[in-house]
Amino acid sequence: MSSPMATPEVEEALEVNVASAENLPWLCIVWDDPVNLMSYVTYVFQTVLGYSRKKANELMMQVHSEGKAVVSSGEKDKVEGDVKKLHTAGLWATMQQAG
Repeated sequence: MSSPMATPEVEEALEVNVASAENLPWLCIVWDDPVNLMSYVTYVFQTVLGYSRKKANELMMQVHSEGKAVVSSGEKDKVEGDVKKLHTAGLWATMQQAG
């Protein structure tokens, strides 16, 4: 005769965070162009986006050497505003959702 086996009661709360299109941040991308001087792009990043001179220069160099750089991210409305400000300043900027 076999003895009954004890079955432990296990309560597990499993939380899964799935990245959906709804909660991914938006990205503002500035593209290299043949028109604007590097010093002007640095100036725009400082005055429009509020970056320090050092950070603005790093982003400008990334645009210059890699052809593009992500210069801001966040909620869709905020990034749309950044893109419009950069367009007003004469830079080529687009937005896309991360992922």
